[in-house]
Amino acid sequence: MKHLLLVFLGGGFGSVLRFLIGKYLNSTETGIPYGTFVANILGSLLIGIILGLAAKNDSLTQNQTLLLATGFCGGFTTFSTFAYENHVFLKSGDFTSFAFYTIASFIVGFLAVFLGMFLVK
Repeated sequence: MKHLLLVFLGGGFGSVLRFLIGKYLNSTETGIPYGTFVANILGSLLIGIILGLAAKNDSLTQNQTLLLATGFCGGFTTFSTFAYENHVFLKSGDFTSFAFYTIASFIVGFLAVFLGMFLVK
C-alpha cells in the first residue's frame, strides 16, 4: 500500500508540473507543443539521472525510485520511460527489440489516438 501511495503522490506532482509547463509554453498561435516537447525531454533526462543513481551503488532506495521515477516521471511524461527502455535495448545490443518496440509504440500509439477519437464521435 505504501508503494501505491508513493507512486500516486509522485505522479500527481509530475502531472501538475507538466500541465503548468504546457500551459505556459505550448503555442496557441502556431499549435507547436513546446511545453510537451520540453516536458518529454526533461522527463527523459530526469529518469536517466534517477535510474542511473538507483543503479549506481544503490544510491536511491526502492521507495525513492518509486516516488521519483515511476511516480513523478510517469506523471510528468511517459516518454521518459519509453526513452529509458530503448536505452536499455541499445546498451544491451538488442537492436531487434529496440526497432520493434519503437516502431510498434509509435504505430499503436497513433492508432489508439485515432481509435479513441473515432469511438467518441
